[in-house]
Amino acid sequence: MLRVGNLQRSIDFYTQVMGMKLLRTTENPDYKYSLAFVGYGNNPDHAELELTFNWGVENYEMGTAYGHLAIAVEDAYAACEKIRNAGGKVTREAGPVKGGTTVIAFITDPDGYKVELIQRNFA
Repeated sequence: MLRVGNLQRSIDFYTQVMGMKLLRTTENPDYKYSLAFVGYGNNPDHAELELTFNWGVENYEMGTAYGHLAIAVEDAYAACEKIRNAGGKVTREAGPVKGGTTVIAFITDPDGYKVELIQRNFA
C-alpha cells in the first residue's frame, strides 16, 4: 500500500504511464479515505498495489525504512522509453546492476516513490 497525495494523479500514473489496470476503487466517507487498487491483473494470479488517499493529506515523508517497489518487465530499455514517452520520470536508465548482469532501471512516481524495473526472461 502506498499513501498518495492525489488519488487521480496516482491512478493516471500507474495506469497510463506504467500500463496497469484500475481494478477497483472504494470510498469510506466515515473515516475520510479513498482506495484504488491497480495491477497488471487480479489476485491471486497477479499482485495488486493499493493506493490510499487520506482526505486532506497532500504529501507524506518517505521515511528511512521504505526502499522501493520492484516490477518485472520483459525489456527494461523499452519500458524506460515507453514510460518516458508517457510523461514518466526515469531516474536510473536501464543497464546492468553494479557487479552483476541483471538489467534494471528506476522510475519515480508522482509522490516520489521509487519503482525498480527488473528485466526478466518471460519465455
